[in-house]
Amino acid sequence: MSYWCELAWLPPGEVTAGVLVRIADSRIADVVPGTATPPADAVRLGGLTLPGLANTHSHAFHRALRGTAQWEKGSFWTWREQMYGVAGRLDPDSHLRLATAVFAEMALAGITCVGEFHYLHHTPGGGPYDDPNAMGHALVQAAREAGLRIALLDACYLSGGIGVPLTGTQLRFGDGDVERWAVRVEKLLNAYRGMRDVEIGAAIHSVRAVPAEQMPMIGAFSHHHAVPLHVHVSEQRAENAACVEVYAASPVQLLNEHDILGPRTTAVHAIHLSDVDIALLGQSRTHVCTCPTTERDLADGVGPVRALFEAGSPITLGSDSNAVIDLLEEARAVELDGRLLSEQRGLWTAAELLQAAGADGHASLGFADAGMLVPGAWADLVSVRLDSVRTAGGSRAGAAEVTVFTATAADVHSVVSGGRRVVEEGRHILGDVGAMLGAAIAGARGGHV
Repeated sequence: MSYWCELAWLPPGEVTAGVLVRIADSRIADVVPGTATPPADAVRLGGLTLPGLANTHSHAFHRALRGTAQWEKGSFWTWREQMYGVAGRLDPDSHLRLATAVFAEMALAGITCVGEFHYLHHTPGGGPYDDPNAMGHALVQAAREAGLRIALLDACYLSGGIGVPLTGTQLRFGDGDVERWAVRVEKLLNAYRGMRDVEIGAAIHSVRAVPAEQMPMIGAFSHHHAVPLHVHVSEQRAENAACVEVYAASPVQLLNEHDILGPRTTAVHAIHLSDVDIALLGQSRTHVCTCPTTERDLADGVGPVRALFEAGSPITLGSDSNAVIDLLEEARAVELDGRLLSEQRGLWTAAELLQAAGADGHASLGFADAGMLVPGAWADLVSVRLDSVRTAGGSRAGAAEVTVFTATAADVHSVVSGGRRVVEEGRHILGDVGAMLGAAIAGARGGHV
């Protein structure tokens, strides 16, 4: 299969006109710049074509809360109670329906790979399903049906707060101890061993949810299997205060003491950090995933993202609670939120933000051979209109800047994911994704929209 791109974003970060991309199976076979006219057998892709986008941090079922959490003033903690209400109702079938619709929405936004931070493991009450990984299998099936690769980041979640036992809906999250978590995840990993479109990774939910003495086994699991390890870090000041009170260390410092940081690890959020925390993350080359739309929706704050980047941490992007699914919005929010803090413009270039949304995001999910339009890479092509009411009027030379700073997910008109065209003329192969979402969310909310 061949695609002719009117404009394409090619390494080392340049807009190039007339690019022919040949695909063999799921990989890019050849990239030919300077092809002035499309060959007769090539599909024409107008606008700017980017490598596929990587959504590094998602909780698919949180999508059911979009809009409902705005009815009252509330806080992160009251929002969490609403989230528990949805989590308490899902089973493998309803989880599959909801996640398929959410992942299809991601595909419409140009996302070709998702990092699903998965902690909804067991039945209500905490007992295992007949297959203890039934909920995880549902997420993998959902991603495949929607046309995405998935890094299923299986989270260890053992306590409801530091020294506090799991209660209520939280019982669904826990395996009892880290040894039983590892046994279950080993089975999950074995089920997908050798499958190129699925990466099974590990996750420490947070320093609140995993006692410090049990963290090293999770780090060892990640190292032994050479898989990603993700962890929520310093999203809320209350988390930092509790950690300091019990461990006399910040969350970053605690993770460092237990050998969790490193280039295979991603710290999600990393908002409320000291200079020491920033240095530890940067020097260890730990990835940092920032999720601006969720962080502002929950009033978490704005992290020191540029300082982390300059200290050595690769930056990635996530939609987290899926209050918004738009990686272009996440990318520009990194710059715009930074402007509000610093009172300066131009902290980030479009090229740096596309690197975060693309290659660096994929690498943090275990797909280091994605996010680039080069031979041998995953065949992911995301084409963005440059003639919409948002993007019209920009120059070809500035197509990357127009895309990052003015386009939205609505401007994505074509998506090729792993060699498969899953979005054409703004429509997903599964059909009406809005209707799918409406039905799935009604089920997740107990029949109420």
